[in-house]
Amino acid sequence: MSEMVPMSDVIQGFWRLTEWNYSKEETNYMLHQLIDKGITAMDHADIYGSYQCETLFGEALSLTPEIRKEMHIITKCGIVLPSEMMGFNSHKYDYSEKHITASVNRSLKELHVDEIDTLLLHRPSPLMDPFEVAGTLRTLQQQGKVRQFGVSNFKYHQYVPFKEAMDNQNLIVAVNQLEISAAELENLEDGTLNWMLKDNVSIMAWSPLGGGKLFDRDNQLTAPVLDVLEEIAQKHLTTTDVIAYAWLYHMPYRIKPIVGSRSIARADIAVKAKNVELSDDEWFEIYKQRLGRDIL
Repeated sequence: MSEMVPMSDVIQGFWRLTEWNYSKEETNYMLHQLIDKGITAMDHADIYGSYQCETLFGEALSLTPEIRKEMHIITKCGIVLPSEMMGFNSHKYDYSEKHITASVNRSLKELHVDEIDTLLLHRPSPLMDPFEVAGTLRTLQQQGKVRQFGVSNFKYHQYVPFKEAMDNQNLIVAVNQLEISAAELENLEDGTLNWMLKDNVSIMAWSPLGGGKLFDRDNQLTAPVLDVLEEIAQKHLTTTDVIAYAWLYHMPYRIKPIVGSRSIARADIAVKAKNVELSDDEWFEIYKQRLGRDIL
């Protein structure tokens, strides 16, 4: 087995790939551009695009399969959506051995890869048996189908029993994919990020710009944040979105933002922000504006 490509600091998300209406040649060109910029991590899920995004990605990758060795492939399983194509007629979570194994096998086939670098459990389920799941994941790793594992949208109380089950299988929880931005502070305020730091779990940040809320003048919660972002951006001779990414990088949680745009320029912004050093004063000004009050 070859050495795993590290997960890059900026991650490209493909959940909207079906909406981009790219030809496989255009998607392939985008993959080459991303790799040239040092963005090696490609984020998927089995359900994205009604189970079609992995297929489109795999068709593009198959044009130049040699670039696979320069990628870190991430995908997720566990959510079931109604799909005539898949034979699913309900919306639920499924972490049975049968479903996880079938999902991984399909992802491998559709992505045109021999192994998945990081497999995430997409959402916590009240019916998930963490010990059964951990045993399934151990088997998948032993079979050479998945290198490492993580979770997505798991709060601390949901993560702890799963981590215990993974410990029993001598596996680690490497990643937690969470929503975090200057517009959305829940995972920062409730301590989830602190616990992930304690256990050396990397953070993938989805919606790192708040789904556009940070730049909406009509949003009463985030409009004051935008004022501060603009002021700080002027000081650094850059743009507000660069500062929004820099705010994430300034924290100690090793946050890796997921960029979901079809525009390479958007990924460039996230990369550029790595070179912007905010002061603690600037970070707290943004934080306090989102809190809507001074800190205690």
